[in-house]
Amino acid sequence: MSNSFFKFKQFTVWQDVCAMKVGTDGVLLGAWAEGGMRILDIGTGTGLVAMMMAQRFLSADVTAIDVEEGACNQARSNVQRSVFNERVSVFHEPLQQFSRGSYDAIVCNPPFFVDALECPDASRSVARHASTLGYADLFAGVSRLLDDNGVFSAIIPFDCREKFEQAAVMSGLSVSRICAVKTTPRKQPRRYLLAFRKHPCNVETAEECLCDAAGERSLWYRELTKEFYLK
Repeated sequence: MSNSFFKFKQFTVWQDVCAMKVGTDGVLLGAWAEGGMRILDIGTGTGLVAMMMAQRFLSADVTAIDVEEGACNQARSNVQRSVFNERVSVFHEPLQQFSRGSYDAIVCNPPFFVDALECPDASRSVARHASTLGYADLFAGVSRLLDDNGVFSAIIPFDCREKFEQAAVMSGLSVSRICAVKTTPRKQPRRYLLAFRKHPCNVETAEECLCDAAGERSLWYRELTKEFYLK
């Protein structure tokens, strides 16, 4: 059973109501994504990534949205208990209907089981499956809400990358950063951190590991997350 809360250096994430718990993907995205003055977190869940972005970008106003009511209630509660409560706003609203100006940074840990059987738990299915927010809808929303010089950052499983990038191209977005993330040095990448912009640019690429050969957190992962993990 998952813990009912996860404590970071500057905030605590309660997760007893939200279907999707704190995980490595969310932490990676929140620590890696590019920011700005107006940041949008799509599918916020517990509010983890929204609060990480607020911690990293001290002058930013962060807006977090989710289609699942329980997730929104959990995220609001977490934000209200944090030092970021005046800079993070949570809305229970689908991306397709959301319209509150434009953003210079958008982040998303998107639904990823595009072709898999759906989970019988309705709220968990909404969080994990692309049935309520397919990649085409996601990128249509990002393209509509992203500033001309803004950046969209996401994390996806390795086997979703091709479809994800195809949807980006169809919406007029170009990849600008790619970070392939391995579990250990001997393994193949299991997830990708990706960033997209509206205008083509030189693509920054990297390959990193979560753990070193000894099974400890890698130097890259420790440096990336040192302002968040307690140890």
